[in-house]
Amino acid sequence: MSRTTPPTRTSTDWAALGWLLLFFWYFSGVTQALLMLSGTTGFAGFRDAFFLSSLWLAPVLLLPRLTRPLAALIGLVLWACSLVGLSYFGIYHQEFSQSVIFVMFESNTAEAGEYFSQYFSVWLCLALLLYSLVAVLLWKRLRPVSLPLYSRIPLALLLVTATLGYPFYKQMVSQQRSFAEAQEKVEQRMAAAVPWQLLVGYRQYREQLDNMQALLNQNAALPPLQNLKDNSGDAPRTLVLVLGESTTREHMHLYGYGRDTTPNLDALAARDNSLTVFRNVVSPRPYTIEVMQQILTFGDEQHPDRFLTDPSLINLMKQAGYKTFWITNQQTMTKRNTMLTTFSQQTDVPVYLNNQRSQNASQFDSVVLEPFDKALRDPAQKKLIIVHLLGTHMDYRYRYPAQFEHFKDNVGAPAALSPDQVETYNFYDNAVRYNDFIVSDLIKRYSATTPNGFLLYLSDHGEDVYSSGKHDRLGRNEADPTRPMYTIPFLLWTSPSWQAAHPRDLQAMANRPYSSAHLIHTLSDLAGLSYDHFEPAKSLVSPQFSASPRWIGDPYAKNGLHEFDKLPGANADKEQRTASSDVARPGEG
Repeated sequence: MSRTTPPTRTSTDWAALGWLLLFFWYFSGVTQALLMLSGTTGFAGFRDAFFLSSLWLAPVLLLPRLTRPLAALIGLVLWACSLVGLSYFGIYHQEFSQSVIFVMFESNTAEAGEYFSQYFSVWLCLALLLYSLVAVLLWKRLRPVSLPLYSRIPLALLLVTATLGYPFYKQMVSQQRSFAEAQEKVEQRMAAAVPWQLLVGYRQYREQLDNMQALLNQNAALPPLQNLKDNSGDAPRTLVLVLGESTTREHMHLYGYGRDTTPNLDALAARDNSLTVFRNVVSPRPYTIEVMQQILTFGDEQHPDRFLTDPSLINLMKQAGYKTFWITNQQTMTKRNTMLTTFSQQTDVPVYLNNQRSQNASQFDSVVLEPFDKALRDPAQKKLIIVHLLGTHMDYRYRYPAQFEHFKDNVGAPAALSPDQVETYNFYDNAVRYNDFIVSDLIKRYSATTPNGFLLYLSDHGEDVYSSGKHDRLGRNEADPTRPMYTIPFLLWTSPSWQAAHPRDLQAMANRPYSSAHLIHTLSDLAGLSYDHFEPAKSLVSPQFSASPRWIGDPYAKNGLHEFDKLPGANADKEQRTASSDVARPGEG
């Protein structure tokens, strides 16, 4: 009787490999899938989580006999880290980021307890329990993937190289970035997966915190402004500065644009003479941080570093006895936004509302309304409230809720645009229409308190959304400037009591050519403040106003400055823009 020898198994057990990859991906992929399916983020995070999860195959492929113990150990770490991000999504419907870490460390124990008691719920506990049980079931399906010894090490090295090594190589060699720049880009992708989400987030938080603290220390050492006088007396007052984002006035119906993008502000301007629409204001630069370093300080295009050597607007107002608030829907703690957070930390009450890891995430400006109401109710006699919106920042489709999807076809869009470009054009105009709702609602809420003061709204810079020339430009490029990148809305609502105490014919000033680089002088003048650095000629509302060249460009580059008024004309003729209005809408034949 002969014995039958079972055949030797030489082929790869692909099913076992698939279960391993699914197990490791699960801890990052579930949260990323929920973010993507909810419309909060795009596909990039889901993709990055998938590739980075394959890294954990390396140890179990090297040591197949220890597959389940190793997977259990790695999985336990990934599970514990993933609970943080998954819980955060369950509560806020946002992605966990270094900004969350910043807010966590800025909150005191009492605030943390309030958050816990407010958001703790049975359903969240049940969801996390179910999530954990699925992880255990996946682990039970794992089995070793036996490979020849000579192929294990090369495969493990290949996994490490593909997930970590090659991205560095691509950034440094193909993209010609420095090591620090490459590290930043790679870490940005790694932050989509656990445990890197926490590790990278904490490292970046510490780095940006150190940078911010150095700037704050430098600011604290600045001497106060000399001979400061408040000509408004002791009357209680509330002043509001609303900072927009990426909104060009050339897409606002209020400024003559063909599409109905500003119905609320149009109506407000028509019935309320307390609202002044300034029609000829431009931004000095097309980038948020660089603009803020000028409009919130004495810096300008000729003196760009004065944000480091002179007090800021916030310093000025605090010296004048104002309690200051900063309510922001901008990302809190990123490398680019460290300066914004530094400004916010100079205020008495900073409120951070956007903790998204990526700008390409749904984050609506309606979140500022409740904190704004709370600041208005604050009993301080003199208040300055700064509200920083996310406005119409790219990606435009994430800047408005579904009910504000008003523009859906090519009616009113330039005829030269492709269907994809029309879609982007509509995204932007929908974002402008939602921004109109937010800004007008802030004015309504402010006016409803019968305040003594004013509310000023302007955008940091504009945006060229197929608006100029041949309608082929999208975004901003300081090296190749166009008018829509710099033309910004500038609106001032003054309360009856403030106008009575500070009479000015503001409507007569509405067409003055002005650069927002000198905003601190206008705000000082409006508030009735004078001091040694104050220059009335740079105040848009001063009888002593003097028009001067409006410089734009990079002040640090050789020959980097240009006069805005020497740029080519704004848009092509209106016939080009509206030619497509006669084109049949989809479905109308």
